[in-house]
Amino acid sequence: CVTLDVQAACRDTTVTQELLKEGFHRDLLVKVELGEDAGGCAVAAQVHLPPGIYVDPDELATLQQHNLAKAVLPPDVIDVEAPEYLAKALVLLLFLEPEARCSRCFRGTVPVHARYHRPARGTHQALVALGSPEVLLCCCHGHLSEECWEPAEVDTPCSSDTTSPCQWHTTKHRPAYEGSMLRVPVGLREHSSLVCALTLLTTGLCSGLILAAACKYGHFS
Repeated sequence: CVTLDVQAACRDTTVTQELLKEGFHRDLLVKVELGEDAGGCAVAAQVHLPPGIYVDPDELATLQQHNLAKAVLPPDVIDVEAPEYLAKALVLLLFLEPEARCSRCFRGTVPVHARYHRPARGTHQALVALGSPEVLLCCCHGHLSEECWEPAEVDTPCSSDTTSPCQWHTTKHRPAYEGSMLRVPVGLREHSSLVCALTLLTTGLCSGLILAAACKYGHFS
């Protein structure tokens, strides 16, 4: 490993995250640019996902088998069917890969999904704000500046491919940050009575048709 002077790197760190694609199924892109070359260090982003967004553990495992994504989810069971108001926030550790044309630049992508929300009043959209990612460094040489970096309480190896323990560090200086906002389509509360009436009518009609067909064509002993 190469000793890294991060005195300027931690101050000039910039973090951007972007939601790609449209609809309920998106890709979260996280980019980190350090102030200096991070040779010999693993770089990761600790992403805080609100209850309105989740990562499918089975999908993530499949992507990691094909080396298409590297991330660690909490050991808690994630209910992918739960609506937003019954779900919990998640903390995702996303390992970032260096970019070919920039020695200080790293990026990582992971698929995320929006949960269903309660109907709203007067609007067709619910806004879900993504929390600010934290930049983490894991350097085997152990010469990070105490003025810039402090140990982080992250019990995860430096790579998703290994199980060896690792001491991660987070910057003391808050990096420049660009947030993301997810707009989720929701129903209108004003239509609740109409939706309930149509649902009840449709259910009764379909049940009557099934019962009539069973009486007409069924064979009862």
